[in-house]
Amino acid sequence: MSQTVRRAIDILEFIARRPRTQTEVGEHLGVHRSTALRILESLTEGGLARRLPDGRYAVGHRLAGLAHLALEQFGLKDVAGEHLRLLGERCGHTVHLAALEGERIVYVDKVDPVDGVRLYSQIGRPVTLHTAGVAKAILAHVPRERADALLADCDFAPHTGTTITSLDAYRKALTETRARGWAVDDGEYEDFVNCVAVPVRDSSGEVVAAASVTALKAKADLGALESEVLPDLMTTADTISKELGWRP
Repeated sequence: MSQTVRRAIDILEFIARRPRTQTEVGEHLGVHRSTALRILESLTEGGLARRLPDGRYAVGHRLAGLAHLALEQFGLKDVAGEHLRLLGERCGHTVHLAALEGERIVYVDKVDPVDGVRLYSQIGRPVTLHTAGVAKAILAHVPRERADALLADCDFAPHTGTTITSLDAYRKALTETRARGWAVDDGEYEDFVNCVAVPVRDSSGEVVAAASVTALKAKADLGALESEVLPDLMTTADTISKELGWRP
């Protein structure tokens, strides 16, 4: 990438946060004011930036329009699909993507292992909130009021010996999930499978989905998933988030 293009991208990200003066842009880039001005003028001529009456520079209306048009190309499933498939190929386990849609969390994509057992989960079906790792990964990062609303109809029915069966215990699990950055399902719906899950963020930084890797315990127990698969899963989720517009 040429230095000029790189600087132009840097300027657009800088002024997108709030309007900046020519001097601020120069200091941010570490260049002379005249160099900053030259790039700002080019961006302004192209409609990607605009000069405000007070002399500061902000994002241009053309850039906002292009971003609006491009949103149709950035559906969650479309962005995530190939990354999930490649993750599934590398780890050899089932990969899920679940999204927060209104007042429920649903599976929106699934990658089954080529040689392995197909799990019960189905695309389009709601997630069992109190057992699924993807649910914990999402609910741990939304406001508590939103999480409580989603959990209002949850019966916390026991499915296995490790199922979380009370709201207080579940809130504790969400606190632990938020602190460490990932969630687990320790055989909480079916005692012969376990999973690790991590959040996916959108351009605003809000957690809107979660990706997980689920494995038969006979192939990989929770310890193996955390040590061998979790780093790749976290990288994949970060990549998807960044393609959705998230910036750490």
